Amino acid sequence: MTLSAFLVQLLNGLAGASSLFMVAAGLSLIFGVTRIVNFAHGSFFMLGVYIAYTVVDRFSATGLSFWPALALAALAVGVIGALVEVVLLRRIYRAPELFQLLATFALVLVIKDAALYLWGAEDLLGPRAPGFTGAVEILGHRFPSYDLLLIVVGPLVLGALWLLLTRTRWGTLVRAATQDREMVGALGVNQAWLFTSVFALGSMLAGLGGALQLPREPAALGLDLLTIGDAFVVVVVGGMGSIPGAFVAALLIAEIKAICVGLGTVHGFGFDFSFSKLTLVVEFLVMALVLVLRPWGLMGKPQAASRSSAPAEAPLQPAPRLLRFAAAWFMAALIALPLVTAGSPYVTVLAIDLLTAALFAASLHFMMGPAGMHSFGHAAYFGLGAYAAALLMLKGGWPMEAALVAAPLFAAAGALVFGWFCVRLSGVYLAMLTLAFAQIVWSVAFQWDDFTGGSNGLTGVWPAEWLSDKRAYYFVTLALVAGGTLLLRRMLFSPFGYAMRAGRDSPLRADAIGIDVPRIQWATFVLAALFAGLAGALFAFSKGSISPDSMAVGKSVDGLVMVLLGGLQTLSGPIVGAVTFTWLQDSVARSTDYWRALLGGIILLLVLAFPQGIAGFVDQLFQRRDAKS
Repeated sequence: MTLSAFLVQLLNGLAGASSLFMVAAGLSLIFGVTRIVNFAHGSFFMLGVYIAYTVVDRFSATGLSFWPALALAALAVGVIGALVEVVLLRRIYRAPELFQLLATFALVLVIKDAALYLWGAEDLLGPRAPGFTGAVEILGHRFPSYDLLLIVVGPLVLGALWLLLTRTRWGTLVRAATQDREMVGALGVNQAWLFTSVFALGSMLAGLGGALQLPREPAALGLDLLTIGDAFVVVVVGGMGSIPGAFVAALLIAEIKAICVGLGTVHGFGFDFSFSKLTLVVEFLVMALVLVLRPWGLMGKPQAASRSSAPAEAPLQPAPRLLRFAAAWFMAALIALPLVTAGSPYVTVLAIDLLTAALFAASLHFMMGPAGMHSFGHAAYFGLGAYAAALLMLKGGWPMEAALVAAPLFAAAGALVFGWFCVRLSGVYLAMLTLAFAQIVWSVAFQWDDFTGGSNGLTGVWPAEWLSDKRAYYFVTLALVAGGTLLLRRMLFSPFGYAMRAGRDSPLRADAIGIDVPRIQWATFVLAALFAGLAGALFAFSKGSISPDSMAVGKSVDGLVMVLLGGLQTLSGPIVGAVTFTWLQDSVARSTDYWRALLGGIILLLVLAFPQGIAGFVDQLFQRRDAKS
């Protein structure tokens, strides 16, 4: 590539950075004031594209021009965001941060199916922008004039936000709320409407960023998750709550992506290396590097990483006698299940899925609840276990039994490396670094065609002949899952488990009495990955195949949903949540084409009715009964 072409490619990066900055600025503004990590922010971007398309398409004949349509789309998304804040989020501000994340994830499902119902499944390509339909000559190359406009829009929006936040009373209140929300409330400021206005502005910025993309890319249902991943990276790299940081990070990441595209494939030293493939993972590499070197982001503040408005967590309690009795009956029912449903292989297969999901959720709960380490990338170790089992059997010629035993060790080895970096962080920054490492692992599995099968994955991963009957495999799975969950439970009430909880509740006091908190957290990280890898290996042999989807972001989100639905501070919570979520996902998906909206609505109802989780609610009932007696 010539130097002139490379410079033009950098201009492409600047154009992409503008929309990315607007989405990230809205997300950062919302987090700075409300402390909510809004998973639905990408959905507002998607709605901006769809609404802009509808307004332009429906009213172009009446004289309503293209540009007012973009402004109307942004305003409409702002109104939708305000309604979401008033109707839903205002009710859960005092809930733990992860439950707020769960509620916004449910919103993603609802909004996606609402868009599917209103606009259909096909991509919708909008018109070109009037006055910017051509291209200009730059260094001998044609460059779209609309992209030049986008390059200018980004700094203009940054300047407008700076004036709004520094030259108005509202902006002063927003900056004060970012520093100390309680003090702002003590001064008599109506926090509820301040939060609503901030959420509306943040949503409007996301809608504007989406509407401006209408001439560049079609409106599509996949824009929500694609956008929120990029926005999270930008916000974390720039520093949570920092608008200038979001601008700098958007420029940095967009330009690095543009450079990778511009370099293309490099030939030399006997092999070819495609830099363009790095665009799938380069932003997560940047995020991992920044978080390792500067945990609070480029322009963030150190204390922002550990700030939390959630109440103190209650200590774990051993299960009461009645609950242990119910668990024994449940185990007996699981043992009898294949015998009772011998004529229905589907039930046995579903039961295996429920068991592997329960072990995966229990392993995530092990590090999230008692250890207080939140993870957005736990599926990496589920996938490492699954791929290790498949590769040892298919390419290493190992018997199934040996591969099943060794696979979790490979997952633990991955966690041994990644965990060394992760345990140095806390809160959202820890969660985002786990996401970065998970995306790196996913990218390797997705692109290494010769070894992992690439996007097609690996097939022919079947269990040994003596386990070819699904019922036999079910009993092996039941034994391993039951043993794994009981072992995790036993560790929680061992000296190691007490050290974990001490490090979670008071790191300084734990350190003062001689507990090596980072080493305990590192060991917890590795142990959680070990059991997640076992769940992944069981899953691979159950399905007979494995693909990169098993370690994608969606799988990690599923694990979070399972743990939070069941209850973070109950030992039975992850099992209850895994069974509930997997069963709901299976039954709802078979009952309607709009299963995501129905599933999201059910999750929202559960979050509002049981903010402590289903098992947590039941546990509270037992505690009240015991207190009365």
